[in-house]
Amino acid sequence: MTTKITTWNVNGIRAALGKGLKEWILAEAPDMMCLQEIKARPDQLTAEQMDFPGYGNITWNPAERPGYSGVATMCRQQPDEAALGLGVERFDVEGRVIRTRHPGFFLYNIYFPNGQRGHDRVEYKLDFYARLLEICDELHAAGENIIITGDFNTAHMPIDLARPDDNHETSGFLPEEREWVTRFLEHGFVDAYRVLYPEKVQYTWWTYRMAARQRNIGWRIDYFLVSAALMPRVREVVVHDGVTGSDHCPVTLVLD
Repeated sequence: MTTKITTWNVNGIRAALGKGLKEWILAEAPDMMCLQEIKARPDQLTAEQMDFPGYGNITWNPAERPGYSGVATMCRQQPDEAALGLGVERFDVEGRVIRTRHPGFFLYNIYFPNGQRGHDRVEYKLDFYARLLEICDELHAAGENIIITGDFNTAHMPIDLARPDDNHETSGFLPEEREWVTRFLEHGFVDAYRVLYPEKVQYTWWTYRMAARQRNIGWRIDYFLVSAALMPRVREVVVHDGVTGSDHCPVTLVLD
């Protein structure tokens, strides 16, 4: 029996629901669906919008600021536990993290901060990475397995974006941001997609400007980092780059 986990930055759940989000999820039927940048609180959705048949457990973590950030994790089976945030107020007010526990692993659904064009949030973003790694190191030391998924807002290597040479000074491909992804890989994680497909070029995000998606000028910034001990269970990572409805596309991890 396999377990399917899907991540998708929907860039506004209400907008995405109008573009076929619910229909796609119900057809794809992942066991866990991790949504980022929901930009809404549950009380802003109608009963019909909230109704996802088969998903009896939905954990919400909206940002305090209206219309901003926020994550939600939908599960077919109730998780053993659910927790919000990283335990640091300046991160947690932005509704960026849900951790759920399932048999055999912890699942982190994360909307990582964006460093912004003026780089004014890069330090905040790097501090966020550091705090998360502290927690993951503790879990690994305790013998736990972890899956981190979501919008990392960083392309790790030149193969992960269409125009690396043009973006060395762009947040999302700054050396110090990329270094933090490397650090996770040095601390017991693997990039499941890149292990399976070392040479494959696929993207998960395209700017709305300059017809980037039609021209496939994109970035791979939506990842599954999994504990190395879990990698033998990974059967597939699917980038659904033909699925529209957001500036990101969904990505699915399949586990034995």
